[in-house]
Amino acid sequence: MDYLLKTEPSEYSFADLQRDKQTIWDGVSNPVALKHLREMKSGDRLVIYETGDHKTAVGTASVVAVDPSDPRNPAVKVKVGAAIAKPRSLAEIKANSLFGDSPLVRQGRLSVVPLKAAQYKFLAGE
Repeated sequence: MDYLLKTEPSEYSFADLQRDKQTIWDGVSNPVALKHLREMKSGDRLVIYETGDHKTAVGTASVVAVDPSDPRNPAVKVKVGAAIAKPRSLAEIKANSLFGDSPLVRQGRLSVVPLKAAQYKFLAGE
């Protein structure tokens, strides 16, 4: 599976992930987003999307491991991938028909969004 993870860059940015190489993705409270975190598997591809003033998909990452032992706060370890050569803004995403039914545009506050393979490729610039 592929997922998009939203982060507020003033809290934890893609640059922070690049510096740290790996992190535990936490701070998620929405029940639907938590469900998506619990469903993640090692090797799943991720797009990191910065919210706030940026509202842009800026980098990639992947899931290293998932510890679902605490269902209220599943521990998902992610490792950095690459910066996206041409970051995709929310306006570009909304204008693309690939995202017409995506929770990314339909549920703007959802912090963990499943992606179809074609959506991942568009965001990652593949």
